[in-house]
Amino acid sequence: MTRGGAHGRPSRATTARTRAQAKLNLFLRVLAREASGYHQLETLFCRLELGDEVVVRTNVRGRSLDCTGDVIRDASLGPVERNLAWRAAVAYADAAGWPNDWSIEIVKHVPIGGGLGGGSADAGAVLRCLNALAPSPLFTADLLALATALGADVPFLTLDTPLALAWGRGERMLALPCLPSRNVTLACFPFGVSTPTAYGWLDEAPEAQRHTASAVGVADLTSWARTAAIAHNDFERVVVPRFAVIAETLARWRASLYDEHDAAAFAMLAGSGSTVFAVADRDMPPPDAVGDSEVRIVATRTATRVVGVEASD
Repeated sequence: MTRGGAHGRPSRATTARTRAQAKLNLFLRVLAREASGYHQLETLFCRLELGDEVVVRTNVRGRSLDCTGDVIRDASLGPVERNLAWRAAVAYADAAGWPNDWSIEIVKHVPIGGGLGGGSADAGAVLRCLNALAPSPLFTADLLALATALGADVPFLTLDTPLALAWGRGERMLALPCLPSRNVTLACFPFGVSTPTAYGWLDEAPEAQRHTASAVGVADLTSWARTAAIAHNDFERVVVPRFAVIAETLARWRASLYDEHDAAAFAMLAGSGSTVFAVADRDMPPPDAVGDSEVRIVATRTATRVVGVEASD
């Protein structure tokens, strides 16, 4: 891959840190399944202020990944080799021929398995951190190629833009001017929804229930009222009916917003679930508990900027 580009002089820094900001899909349509098994997407990505704290160091011996945080459930992270942040570092090292060794420290604040892109955001943060430290940084196009191979959310979460229209496998993007920051309420359930499983449910759905391509104009994405009018998530058709607490929360929040007559407010399933979110400048009714566990309510805001990388010795 070509190296050089925007960062100019070789870096002497050995530590980089940033916030791996979560994302929302303000609309999400799942289109054709390719012979490879991948699905074509059409989505509007929006970053949140909520994010994981990521630190990458290259002045170390060996390779390590350490994840902490109160959102981590038992066995929720899986083997290190499958962690997206680890895979991002391996991919960068293979492409750039640097570094041989690294340590990655992540403090998790984004719920795992909730459809908010926390793992993808961590991967994008690692790519950005390594590129900030690299003696010969990769060009943006090459960095995005690495991101694309890691998952459909990773290219956006590697890019320095808070709002983007994306299609294909998430690798084709149109960066958009950010919308004004809005309050976001997240209902985070004590269980996740596997993204591959959710795609499988879509594939099993009757043909009449599957979504087809649609036209979205850039003018539809210039205000919260217009965005609310096109807000949609194809995964809701197959995920919501399988989880009563998700269905009840979504119905309760939508009824509450309808009563307020706020055309710029809306509630949706986040990604493939399980999180439910509301973009609204008001408090939302608390969801019911799940068994013996309380549903975690997280208050955040949509982002108007991407947190940069800070590099130091």
